[in-house]
Amino acid sequence: MHTLDGVTRPDQYRALGLSTFAFTVCFAVWTIFSIIGVKIKQDLGLSDTQFGLLVATPVLTGSVSRIFLGVWTEQFGGRLMFPLQMMVTAVAVWLLTSVQTYEVFLIAALGLGLAGGSFIVGVAYVSQWFEKERQGTALGIFGAGNVGAAVTNFAAPFLVVAIGWEGTARVYAIVLAITAVLFYVLAKDDPAQASRKRTGSKAVSAAEQLAPLKDIQVWRFATYYFFVFGAFVALASFLPRYYVGAYGLPLTTAGIFAGLYSLPGSVFRALGGWMSDKWGARFVMYLTFIVSLACLFLMSYPNTSYVVQGIEGPIQFEIGLSVAVFVTLTVVLGFVMSLGKAAVYKHIPVYYPHHVGSVGGLVGMIGGLGGFILPISFGILLDYTGVWTAPYMLMFALVAISTIWMHVAIRRMERARHPGLEAEKYLSDVPDKPLEKPQAEPKGKAAAGDLKPAE
Repeated sequence: MHTLDGVTRPDQYRALGLSTFAFTVCFAVWTIFSIIGVKIKQDLGLSDTQFGLLVATPVLTGSVSRIFLGVWTEQFGGRLMFPLQMMVTAVAVWLLTSVQTYEVFLIAALGLGLAGGSFIVGVAYVSQWFEKERQGTALGIFGAGNVGAAVTNFAAPFLVVAIGWEGTARVYAIVLAITAVLFYVLAKDDPAQASRKRTGSKAVSAAEQLAPLKDIQVWRFATYYFFVFGAFVALASFLPRYYVGAYGLPLTTAGIFAGLYSLPGSVFRALGGWMSDKWGARFVMYLTFIVSLACLFLMSYPNTSYVVQGIEGPIQFEIGLSVAVFVTLTVVLGFVMSLGKAAVYKHIPVYYPHHVGSVGGLVGMIGGLGGFILPISFGILLDYTGVWTAPYMLMFALVAISTIWMHVAIRRMERARHPGLEAEKYLSDVPDKPLEKPQAEPKGKAAAGDLKPAE
């Protein structure tokens, strides 16, 4: 297996290792409100609405900022943008410890949300170091850094008990600042940035970086990510409430069962990247959507009582999922969603090798907005329908639309390439197969010989 020109295996492992560690720290910071938020609510006497806005603000800004951070990373390089983003976030986290009013808390939360934008910085940086055949695996390993949420869930409560929420925030800010310094000192400029410095060429303009966003295919990828990431985040926050309300479980047990869903959704992302490299991202997306549809169909069916008029009188029976079966379905769902996350980001550097930052930023932004919009939608559905399983019905509809859209688009492209192609061919065809015509490159960027593939 060859490497990129001028790039050694140690260079690749250094970039991947540093980026994954930095992203893990950033994701731990991004979820800090899940632990310290309750204490802040008590100290400020916030209403539920005020508290909800405070907790949601980092999610919102972490999502919206991805498109800008992605473009800037393409222009200035990840070695600069990653430490800069972490330093700004560290200042915002430290600001939490001296805040006295709710309004300033919201401003600090805006800055803290930049921690969530670190994902696209890492994607744009890591993808530059790896050849196409290994990008899926590399980005999958990097994406597993969202296990940082588990780090916060396990470690932050002990810190809060020992040194209070203010002390916990200071520790997080210091760790993040140290990580920023270490990254800048130990990391190297990515090959594209190093080439620009060596040749004196200018960085691609923001307008050119954003040009692919008019392509409907980009928005289709964003729809996929709205489910595999946005719905994952939303369901992770909804499941504890569901277990308590629908099954009457204690909160501690509900939290453990919800964790069983979240853990595979983080850990197996690297496996999804490897599978995308080996069998193609298209295959992995079909697997994700089909299994998700099956799981969500069962999960969305409400517990129902039936009365049948039998020969000897009424016969009553119930249809519903036991706790054990439901938990098993969530574990399977979390597993395939983790595969889908990696598959979506395998598509991007293959289809848009010169616009990873902007395209990946938009996809990440839409996915992150799913984590903001869907919890609100879940609440509206519960209030309107009074049915506990209504959120799963919404998710089923979302996956069904994405599956149909993906299949129709793939079939149209394959028929355009190969008139008369049989259905079995385009279903089994390896995605990422290049077309004969090279992808147009933005001005000012050296030719890389990349070909735009059929999906």
